[in-house]
Amino acid sequence: MKQAIMAVATAAALTASCGEDDETAGFTNPFFEAYQTPFEVPPFDKITNEHFVPALKEGMKRHQEEVDAIVNFSEPPTFDNTIAALDASGELLERVNRVFSNLNSAHTNDELQAIAKEMAPELSQHNDNINLNAGLFERIRTVWENREKEQLNPEQLKLLEKKYRAFIRNGANLSDEDKEKLREINSRLSVLSLQFGQNLLAETNDFQLVVDREEDLAGLPAELREAAADEAEARGEEGTWIFTLQNPSVMPFLQYADNRELRKKIWEAYKNRGDRDNDRDNKDVLVEIANLRLKRANLLGYKTHADYVLEETMSKNPANVLTLLDQLWAPALAKATEEKNEMQALLEEEGEDLELAPWDWRYYEEKLRQKKFDLDEQEVKPYFALDKVQEGVFMVVNKLWGITLQEIPDIPTYHPEAKAYEVKEADGSHLGLLYMDFHPRPSKRGGAWMTSYRSQKTIDGERKAPVISIVCNFSKPTGNAPALLTFDEVTTFFHEFGHALHGLMSNVQYRSLAGTSVPRDFVELPSQIMENWATEPEVLKQYAFHYETGEVIPDGLIEKLQKSGTFGQGFGTTEYLAASLLDMDYHTQEQAITVSVADFENASMERIGLIDEIIPRYRSTYFQHIFSGGYSSGYYSYIWSGVLDTDAFQAFKETDLFDAEKAELFRKEILERGGTDDPMTMYVNFRGAEPKIDALLKKRGLDQVSVDTRK
Repeated sequence: MKQAIMAVATAAALTASCGEDDETAGFTNPFFEAYQTPFEVPPFDKITNEHFVPALKEGMKRHQEEVDAIVNFSEPPTFDNTIAALDASGELLERVNRVFSNLNSAHTNDELQAIAKEMAPELSQHNDNINLNAGLFERIRTVWENREKEQLNPEQLKLLEKKYRAFIRNGANLSDEDKEKLREINSRLSVLSLQFGQNLLAETNDFQLVVDREEDLAGLPAELREAAADEAEARGEEGTWIFTLQNPSVMPFLQYADNRELRKKIWEAYKNRGDRDNDRDNKDVLVEIANLRLKRANLLGYKTHADYVLEETMSKNPANVLTLLDQLWAPALAKATEEKNEMQALLEEEGEDLELAPWDWRYYEEKLRQKKFDLDEQEVKPYFALDKVQEGVFMVVNKLWGITLQEIPDIPTYHPEAKAYEVKEADGSHLGLLYMDFHPRPSKRGGAWMTSYRSQKTIDGERKAPVISIVCNFSKPTGNAPALLTFDEVTTFFHEFGHALHGLMSNVQYRSLAGTSVPRDFVELPSQIMENWATEPEVLKQYAFHYETGEVIPDGLIEKLQKSGTFGQGFGTTEYLAASLLDMDYHTQEQAITVSVADFENASMERIGLIDEIIPRYRSTYFQHIFSGGYSSGYYSYIWSGVLDTDAFQAFKETDLFDAEKAELFRKEILERGGTDDPMTMYVNFRGAEPKIDALLKKRGLDQVSVDTRK
């Protein structure tokens, strides 16, 4: 069987190497030769923008030649000469596209964005050329129908099933006429999704709140003032303070600024991104995306886009998603309403003749936190210097699995702020390489994410190690202090590192099943379970040290954090669920959307009874997760995985936080296995039973609130 793979691969390679045009001859493009770098990371120091278009085009050309070699292979279809060969094809295109797409997210510029717009339709057409190739699908179907004859192992069966189902779900069974319709839809969607994200980045970068009177900074902590002064200086506005719509700037401003009018101004700017009727407006873009997704789903035989997407997830269908969201909505909204009433009472107690408004929520929530728990978040931040939190993350994974991380100073990176680390097993052997990039900049989209430059796979029995990256937007250091994280940023770091572990610890045969190649509502389990260690007192005492005094975080402060653990969960859960339900409303439509985005969103929120003081975590025009980020019909997955992670963490709470046996079982059954088995089967193999929702409700303080159905 191995000879069959080699024959296909050799034929494709010969065709590719002999068919280079003048643009690629001589291998002057760094993508056209083996990476001569430590751990074969991309040679970022040699890659320039002009390399991408020829490399992407050559990658598509070679991929097509490799596929043609598979289709025209003279021997009958087998797993090795068809499925495994297909999985191994397109290597050049994949490595170019990974560098390009990752740079376009983490360190973009006008030229990269123009290239993305130019290449999106071509890449879409190329993918359709593969997915709609009748000869290729016929070989795949033959292997599927003969699968019992080949005595395939479970991973091979899973890969075969994944490829077979993917081709059907991508239109392989459609008529020629419908295939052409699908191509047009896919091409248009590729451009629209890109446009949505580019519009949002431009809108976020477009606004700045310039404060030129020191009295307007009242209430703001010193570090935020310093950061705003640094931002002003960087923009040539010395003597002022500039606040932006990046989360480390806008969120603490809303939390602490005494000036209500300025809070309203920056809040309005934040919530109206992509909704200003300018050339970066996202309303028409997102409606067209939603309607095209419905049209595509119908073409493929599904009632809605959500039905199409969810078929491949743990939840299976929209009804199961809505059942979970309904179960949580009523107690979350009830708790949020209680929080609102408490803040309104506090406002009146202070003599303010005002109704609580959305731009007031974080400000009075912080005041209420201080009143109820004697806890000021600024009292906590000095214990969360970024370098110490990083040490804490490294310590946790070392105690659980023995792995270590060592920074590599002399290695190509895509930006000076991106640092590279070799990740080693307990025995010192190489596990993978990890980039970490922490702070916001105009060239980086918002949020936090994990990605990869190379997925793990196995070649000739040897594990090919992955190259993983986590990208965040944490508070920057100021002239007088290191980067000090909020508690939310601390948990975000642990969260993204959990994703990184999923990629780093992958130990499968085929790259299509590696690491995070799992259903969307399962992929958040490895990330969210890591958040639990961040908040444990035993762990806090090993990484939370005051950046000036070196003092370990006091027991009294830990106690305050624990007592306030469910504080604000009404708001946090409600704004999240509102966004999840908005996502489902866009993608369970059975008819094209014809109303305005404002009317659609308002109707969605009125239907669930969202109170006026809260808006969805992401309003439609800046809901990047679902219109540009791969989470359409899937934003619910964080709470679905929340049920899994809180239940799974109980396995450690019931024994020991660093129980070696449980850690090894979690690694073997979850982290190493990628998408090689059914997610629930893997979970039960670890936990011994399916998860229950009880631990999640308790963690969020919703277990004492009566549950009702959604309005």
